[in-house]
Amino acid sequence: MSFEFTIARRLFGDQTDEGHRLVRPAVQIAMWGVAVGLMVMILSLCIIRGFKDEIKNKVVGFGGAIEVVNYNSLHQAESQPIQVDTALIHRLAAIDNVQHVQRFCTKAGMLKTDDAFKAVLLRGLAEEYDTTFLASHLVAGHLLRFTAEGKATNEIVVSQLIASDLHLAVGSRIYAYFFAETPKIRRFTVAGIYQTYIKDFDEHIVITDLLTSRQLNGWESDQCSGVELLLADFDRTVETDLEVVSAVNRTRDQYGQTYAAETAQEKYPSIFQWLELLDTNVWVILILMTALGVFTMIAGLLIIILERTRFIAVMKSLGTTGGQLRRIFLHLAMMLVGRGMLIGNVLGIGLALLQQQTGLIRLDAATYYVNAVPIEFPWLLLILLNIATFTISTLMLIIPTYLISRVHPAEVMRFE
Repeated sequence: MSFEFTIARRLFGDQTDEGHRLVRPAVQIAMWGVAVGLMVMILSLCIIRGFKDEIKNKVVGFGGAIEVVNYNSLHQAESQPIQVDTALIHRLAAIDNVQHVQRFCTKAGMLKTDDAFKAVLLRGLAEEYDTTFLASHLVAGHLLRFTAEGKATNEIVVSQLIASDLHLAVGSRIYAYFFAETPKIRRFTVAGIYQTYIKDFDEHIVITDLLTSRQLNGWESDQCSGVELLLADFDRTVETDLEVVSAVNRTRDQYGQTYAAETAQEKYPSIFQWLELLDTNVWVILILMTALGVFTMIAGLLIIILERTRFIAVMKSLGTTGGQLRRIFLHLAMMLVGRGMLIGNVLGIGLALLQQQTGLIRLDAATYYVNAVPIEFPWLLLILLNIATFTISTLMLIIPTYLISRVHPAEVMRFE
């Protein structure tokens, strides 16, 4: 153990120095400045990551990370069919990073009760559809019981918003109207009710089986609106999309329809632009809180040095060099930073865990797409944040230690 570290540890543990009453408050202020700054940074990272993951999962849950659809559907409100056969599904499934391929079929229509009506988009799902997302947001009833193709369920799953507007409950029966060259009417039974808090979905999307949607569109048995691709790593969406485009884009099926690929970011640009803006906010918070911690520590260390001038003079008169004294006070500052960071981690992670488990802080779901502040722990980023905070604070604290060189033992002793 070095001489400088031993002296610094003695100074750090000194609780009884009656001649330096200003030191202890200065130490506490500096330490808590670091703690509060780190706590805010930890909460910011956990909350922003929670928002991004929660909203991204909802967007991908209702459309996949990438969709392969009819090229004309990209420019028209009504979806157009493409042929989806086994060969296409296998070709897409073989692309690196593609985890699952599932078919869907949409049909615009209207749900009507005796005293209300609502325009909806009927989204038919095939039996291979991954219902994990829908099951996690189901608030009442059950999901569709998919059967082998050739038999429609005549059941639908509606959102809580649609159910409230039309006064529906699980088991309610309702007529749906579909307008094309020949208007069609279907009577459905409400099997379940879901809620995602994303208005773009909850206001219009009604879930049913693929066969029902296909029959309402009047399409062939191998045609549907498209396929959704679920990815193993969403962050590689752009890279995977290039492979999908290379595999199917601009090719035609046997009906003369052209395939096209569209990512979730392209389909919902406003949502993902908002998520990117959150990253900017995080950087602003990190910079401001780091500056707060550094400035309070610098101020605290300066006060400690000024209040310890007699100690510095005595140590110099005993032969201690200026470099050794700087290292003593730098070790002392690092101990204060370490204790402040320990407090900050306990408070930050503790509050984040409390919010994650209880949902204590609520939000307006219409604005934020979630009804409570979401929390996700990016442990690697939190470790890097601690390392960066300690490193930056330590480097910045080297500067005020040079004030020690201006302390002259003879002048201090004469003043004393």
